[in-house]
Amino acid sequence: MLRRLIVVLLCTFGAALAAADTVKVGISPDYPPLAFQQEGNIVGIEADNVRALSEIIGRKMKLVPMTHDELMPALLGGQIDVIMSGMSVTPERAQKVMFSDAYMRIGQMAIMHKDKVARFAQPWSVYREGVRIGVEPGTTGAAFAENELKDAQVSFYADAAAAFQGLRDDKIDLYIHDAPTSWNLATSNTDSDLISLYSPLTDEMLAWAVRKDDGELAAELNRALGMMKSSGTLRYILNRWIPVTVEVR
Repeated sequence: MLRRLIVVLLCTFGAALAAADTVKVGISPDYPPLAFQQEGNIVGIEADNVRALSEIIGRKMKLVPMTHDELMPALLGGQIDVIMSGMSVTPERAQKVMFSDAYMRIGQMAIMHKDKVARFAQPWSVYREGVRIGVEPGTTGAAFAENELKDAQVSFYADAAAAFQGLRDDKIDLYIHDAPTSWNLATSNTDSDLISLYSPLTDEMLAWAVRKDDGELAAELNRALGMMKSSGTLRYILNRWIPVTVEVR
């Protein structure tokens, strides 16, 4: 289905740009449904985005897997050409890189053990004094906790799996992370004891990042993204991986 949409898109908007050198795409495949490993392959929203973009711009795009913390240094150091890994647009990041147009609106959400639903059923309950909050260092969730939850007890976890265990062990009350982590709970069999509020605590946009001196690539990606939006290709990709409705700009 995705392939057919791309072919229709190409026929509608004309031939793709001439093939050029390979575009190296930095991706952290530990963030379902944005990007994750499945049967030895990287799959998810960003992997499908890469496939669609490659067809539209007529250039090979090679996935370069790395950790989240390695992405920005690798881009700035020239090891990769673009970050496509569910990255939120922030003023701090925008000082270092050039963002493409946004492809999806998300926000931070709070996840809890189902035993605590009665206590934290309302979004305002996150702001109670003494609430034990888990976040991942360097994320927009951590920034939200620092700026908005002054009276909370904040603990840091390396990834969602560690934080989920913290919820099960009653070391934290809530884990605050990007919406895709909550969406993934909706279809997870292994984490059925956890639940999300599904009420965004922040308003964020996801986009791709290139070096500030690579405006040509940014323009290329934006043209292709515009075609993906108008043709329905982007909506198809999002609906394929996300079990809830999200807003696309």
